[in-house]
This record gives sequence, C-alpha cells and structure tokens, in this order.
Amino acid sequence: MPTSSAEFHDEATAEYESAFDRYLERSPDAALGFDAEVDRALGQVIAVPRRWAAGPHSTRRFLLRTFPFTLIYRERTSGNVQILAVAHTSRKPGYWKGRL
Repeated sequence: MPTSSAEFHDEATAEYESAFDRYLERSPDAALGFDAEVDRALGQVIAVPRRWAAGPHSTRRFLLRTFPFTLIYRERTSGNVQILAVAHTSRKPGYWKGRL
C-alpha cells in the first residue's frame, strides 16, 4: 500500500489490497500502475483535502483517473485525512457508511 500520512480504515486497507492482488494476478504492470495512481491520489487529497466537493457525513470523493475506483475520505478534527473506502465504481453506493 502506498505510504502517506493518511489513516486508512481497516476495511479500506482490505479493499486496496484486494484490488492490488487482482491487478497483480493479471499483470504486475497493472498492479504497479494501480499503486502509483492511489499514491498520486493520496498526495493530492492530503495536500488539499477540501478541494473536492463535500458529500454526506462530511465525506469527499476522489475518482481515480485510470482505474475504476474512488477514494472516499474525510478530514478529521485533528486535520488528518481518513480513507474510509477504496470503492470500485460498480459497488453499491454508500455501502461504506457503516464505517463512519
């Protein structure tokens, strides 16, 4: 998983690892590309967390450019970013709300 100062919810970590493993089975290059894209997204989210529109429960979404995933995150009162989900765009919307 990309290293950053973001805090991942345990289930978001599992989602990331599952997606990485699926890409790795198909192609090591695809897995590395996914890892790099998530790392790029994290860098942007951490640098300017309020850049993306606020959604329900003070969450925000960052849609990855080249992979069908969205990072769902929120800014904590401490200023840290918490990644709630690494959600495939085909999953049922809001499935992650129990993580709040």
